[in-house]
Amino acid sequence: MSIMRPLLNAYLRWVEKPRLRRTTDPATLRRALEVQAKWMFFSPRGTQQSWQVLEAGQRRIDALEVVPKNLHNEGVIFYIHGGGFVFGSPRTHAAMVAHLAKRLGARAVLPQYRLAPEAPFPAAVNDVRAAWDGLLASGVDPSRVIVGGDSAGGTLALGLLSALAGEGGVLPAGVFCLSPLTDMTFSGESFQKNSDSDVYLVAERADEMTDMYLNGHSRTNPRISPLLADFTGAGPVWITVGDTEILYDDSRRMAAHLSASSVDVTLIEKHDLPHVWPIMQALLPEGRQTLDEIAHWVRQLPGWPGGN
Repeated sequence: MSIMRPLLNAYLRWVEKPRLRRTTDPATLRRALEVQAKWMFFSPRGTQQSWQVLEAGQRRIDALEVVPKNLHNEGVIFYIHGGGFVFGSPRTHAAMVAHLAKRLGARAVLPQYRLAPEAPFPAAVNDVRAAWDGLLASGVDPSRVIVGGDSAGGTLALGLLSALAGEGGVLPAGVFCLSPLTDMTFSGESFQKNSDSDVYLVAERADEMTDMYLNGHSRTNPRISPLLADFTGAGPVWITVGDTEILYDDSRRMAAHLSASSVDVTLIEKHDLPHVWPIMQALLPEGRQTLDEIAHWVRQLPGWPGGN
């Protein structure tokens, strides 16, 4: 482990976690992350970003397109940002995704889905699906698309995969998830066991933020908790999580559930790394290593340009 890991963990534990614990206004959370992203997260030199509109029937979804300087294939990273369904945006996650795009020589598309509490479930689910349909309608080959997501974005990424597999239609080349939330009932042992060791997420705030998103819908709805969804016929999935996270068991149980459904799943467990650590890749060598690992996995996928 790098010398930066304990330093970053200390900063998150004593600065960011208390901020997340005491801040109740979603607008304040959103502004704070946007400011942090602007001053702490940087894309590779030469990266271009522009907004586009993905159209599916009567639906129009704004999406941020991220294009690396070394673009050399037709692959697309369809990335769904996290933030507890309440905060975060394509802008806050664009730098991390840009570094993955550079590694793969492919462009990325980050849909801007609606956030709770202004737009509770199923708004985010519907927006992500509309963005996916719009991407395909633009002429993109789904076998050349890798879907990714972190935390709540991982929830949405896995939910999209389950829906597509259930329809028996076209699938992406694969799906990767960073510290995904998969069980809205929070029944995993790690949710309580790691409440102190998790340097960022606040377990006691989870119900409050989840209620903003659910707006009365059942937590056991498979469209809400991917751990309870059917993944028969789904394509490859890659998941990584830290062993001190409250969502540690969400990933472990999700991997077991996928494996039981005969899905090709890879689970990478890391020691003492914070929630969605690759977003801190500029500071954290382990974040850069994880992006390397994702890129290596993507290149091996049969549908990816130049893959096996």
